[in-house]
Amino acid sequence: MDHRRTDWRLRVLTRYGPQAGPTGNEVKAAWAPNDKTVIIIVDPSSPNILAFNTGQAVEQLLRRTFFIELQSRYGNKFFVRDEGEDAAILGTVGALTDCLQRPGGCAVVPGIPSDQYTLTLITSLVGGVVFGYSLRLEPSGPVRRKWVWSLLFAPLWGSLFINFGIGPIVSRTSDPLPVLGNVAGFLAAAAVVQFSPLFSKSAVEGPLWKKDDQ
Repeated sequence: MDHRRTDWRLRVLTRYGPQAGPTGNEVKAAWAPNDKTVIIIVDPSSPNILAFNTGQAVEQLLRRTFFIELQSRYGNKFFVRDEGEDAAILGTVGALTDCLQRPGGCAVVPGIPSDQYTLTLITSLVGGVVFGYSLRLEPSGPVRRKWVWSLLFAPLWGSLFINFGIGPIVSRTSDPLPVLGNVAGFLAAAAVVQFSPLFSKSAVEGPLWKKDDQ
């Protein structure tokens, strides 16, 4: 990042071991860090290879939770093992460059990794199963219409689908494909549960209230 154009400064410091590398005074003498400086410390000897030293202006724009997520995504040993240290550094620098140039910064790290998307897809499918199940229930007790069941189950399937299936995606990327994939998964799971003969009517559509309980 060109600090002459944006005022933000990104610096990468590599070392092996907490006692290795330049001292704090040497870093200050070489880079003269200020409130708008981010120093990315890369230490392959650590379980998580990333650490950050940030100025006050950076901390006001990018909260601590952002750096925790950034560290967890790119600095963990599994990412480094699969993608390499270079990819971890480039991903970190790219995310910081993007977010520092946004007027309001970033609440979360942009982009959604494959393992996180898989989790959102699973929660969308589970939400669809719950929604499809609610559509098969017959009126009973105080419920006089079938569609009321879907409303009663809405806090469950809605939370699974919207909060955990869609929310993490739209907050991290503008790409519509992951959202469309999760919507399709939700609808497909609901349709399978609602219409598939594998789910017998006797197992799903029995009354939830006995007459004696009314």
